[in-house]
Amino acid sequence: MKTVISAIVLLLACTTNISFAEDATKGEAIFTSNCAGCHAGGKNFMSPHKSLSKEDLEKNQVNTTAAIINQITNGKSPMPGFGKLGILSTTDIENVTAYVLQKSTAGW
Repeated sequence: MKTVISAIVLLLACTTNISFAEDATKGEAIFTSNCAGCHAGGKNFMSPHKSLSKEDLEKNQVNTTAAIINQITNGKSPMPGFGKLGILSTTDIENVTAYVLQKSTAGW
């Protein structure tokens, strides 16, 4: 029984990592098309102290999946709400979130 449970946990862990990488890859293209104008290289050209660096995301409490999804969906002046305005779908926002988290962890 332990072997079956271990195999299931291992399978889920592997599937999750592959899915996350795939989402981040899709997110990169969406980010480049919609976000890089203000956030190229993880910077924030409108508010430099609110970059997408791991440190700034933590400092500004936007360092979780839920917080980033909320920010992209609803915006926060001067950033528009990409979900609220119908510019990006929920899936697009989730993919961009995966990309931002991956890049911020890697240091852009």
